[in-house]
Amino acid sequence: MSKKNDWKLREGVVYSTSEEFAYQHKQDEEAETLAPAKQSLRVMMDNSGRAGKQVTLVTGFVGTHSDLEALTKLLKTKCGVGGSAKNGEILIQGDVRDKVLAILTKEGYKTRKI
Repeated sequence: MSKKNDWKLREGVVYSTSEEFAYQHKQDEEAETLAPAKQSLRVMMDNSGRAGKQVTLVTGFVGTHSDLEALTKLLKTKCGVGGSAKNGEILIQGDVRDKVLAILTKEGYKTRKI
């Protein structure tokens, strides 16, 4: 965002008369990635809101976005299908729950099929 629109990012500050005042923007902190053995992932099949298409949904991942993307890429290549990572969840196209469970278990994750 340009300097001119900087005020739009400020939350809770209306006006300050102090010469030394400098607004501090909040930084979103990503959670540190837990070890695979400490992760508890849930694997389920879902088709709501997707025009009837089936997807395998993996939830419960705790970690950085880059690690989530890496795990998503691993699952997509091993299953041979498309997918994405959104809002801390992994979406894999099709009903491939058994394959995903086997891959995650082999990688050392604790998984549950729902």
